[in-house]
Amino acid sequence: MSETTVAEVMAELAALDDPKVREANLKRGDDHGVNLTKLRAVAKKVKTNHELARGLWATNDTAARLLALLICRPKEFTPGELDTMLREARSPKVHDWLVNYVVKKSKHAEELRVAWSADTDAVVASAGWALTSERIAKNPERLDLPALLDVIEARMKEAPERLQWAMNQALATIGIEHAEHRARALDIGERLEVLKDYPTPPNCTSPFAPSWINAIVGRKS
Repeated sequence: MSETTVAEVMAELAALDDPKVREANLKRGDDHGVNLTKLRAVAKKVKTNHELARGLWATNDTAARLLALLICRPKEFTPGELDTMLREARSPKVHDWLVNYVVKKSKHAEELRVAWSADTDAVVASAGWALTSERIAKNPERLDLPALLDVIEARMKEAPERLQWAMNQALATIGIEHAEHRARALDIGERLEVLKDYPTPPNCTSPFAPSWINAIVGRKS
């Protein structure tokens, strides 16, 4: 891949930068000003290009990294590369897209889930818990759900924000997907009161685990 190709894409992203979008994103910790619908349109035009994705990631630019995650080939990354990328991911959106669009599609997802969940860096650990929620919902075999509930009960209340959100999602997912553990999941949520007062727009599901569990289970019944 030529340097010019990266430069051309960077120029296109720069042209799409909107100060109002950037201001809104900065409030969420994301330092870029490109509308995500327009970013996806660029990705559709560029199509899958793993080498270009590597070059864009290397720029350390948030919009470029988001685009890289849309045009890469997830299965071509090694576990070491994905671990490095996660630790380099500065913005919440890059972190989320890396986990959801790339790592979840990688054959190394389970290996990384185990390693990241035990990491002392709370942001890295949050990625491990996000992957754990995926397994709870789709492939719970050989997961020790009571042990996960023990960890959540002991640590979620005092966990840093990103990790707390990820553990809370795991708690809600256990309660939603596994009826035999639902009562305990609801009890933990009620006692810990994590996100109980989180402002939730009308017609949206509260992230407070008991409300979340009851809402989704109610829709399924």
